[in-house]
Amino acid sequence: MGDYSLADFDAVLTIGRRGTFRAAAIDLGVSTSALSNTIARLESRLGVRLFNRTTRSVALTEAGRRFIEQIAPALRDIHRALDTVRSQQETPSGTLRINTFATAGREILAPLVLEYLRRYPDVRIDLVTEGALVDIVAEGFDFGVRSVHLVPTDMIAIALGPPRQYAVVATPAYLEYHDLPRVPADLRAHPCIRTRLPNGALFRWHFQDEGQPVQVDVDGPITLDEASLARLAVLASVGIGFFMESDVGEDITAGRLVRLLPEWTPPLAPLCLYYPSRRNPPAAFKAFVDLARDIGRSMQ
Repeated sequence: MGDYSLADFDAVLTIGRRGTFRAAAIDLGVSTSALSNTIARLESRLGVRLFNRTTRSVALTEAGRRFIEQIAPALRDIHRALDTVRSQQETPSGTLRINTFATAGREILAPLVLEYLRRYPDVRIDLVTEGALVDIVAEGFDFGVRSVHLVPTDMIAIALGPPRQYAVVATPAYLEYHDLPRVPADLRAHPCIRTRLPNGALFRWHFQDEGQPVQVDVDGPITLDEASLARLAVLASVGIGFFMESDVGEDITAGRLVRLLPEWTPPLAPLCLYYPSRRNPPAAFKAFVDLARDIGRSMQ
């Protein structure tokens, strides 16, 4: 292939898939400027422009579109061949990319991701958290982690633990000066820490009454978009908060927070690791699946 490299071609496909140099650079683990220089050098060697660039967008040229159409199948074959070779490794190595959402990322970090890295230090893990559900194959991820009901039907899924649960909490200091809420509707009389979803909508607090879902629009002095910030606000006695139990379990155990309305917060679907079927997956991939299965069984 002369002066061309597999990384050059992967870069073209990633930019074409992601639509921006910045997003592609994040996927590839390089700087935007380095990626731009890679494409400029490739275009210079090819003698043709692959992308039309403006300050706001990147679009494939006709030559770039044809280039991707023809080279993508060959690259898939090359990567499958590399997977076959890597599957014979005695020591797993390489990079695994995982897509999940922030709360799940916090839940799987210690028991799965960090434990895996302790066992296989030659592997690198790229963990991406985002609110939107993405096509992990199209976006170049090895694995996804979502609630079981969000796992695509064509994926292999591994349950990572038991059902999860929400927790409504406040500090003992807050409760000294406020009446205890007895039913979810009572929360409307309390200052609450509101959270904003990735799509910009305000999150409605979810409860269940005799098997029927109940949602409450709370109000309060502050709106945040990250659970760790909301936790700090609750610990400062600003108001009542609504979290995944895993985010505040230690605070409840230590007495820093008091759980409210527990009978109104039913179990939720468990988390699942999911991935597409692969022939001869790399050793690093197989080892991650094996550890996930072990952890899932131990937490049932």
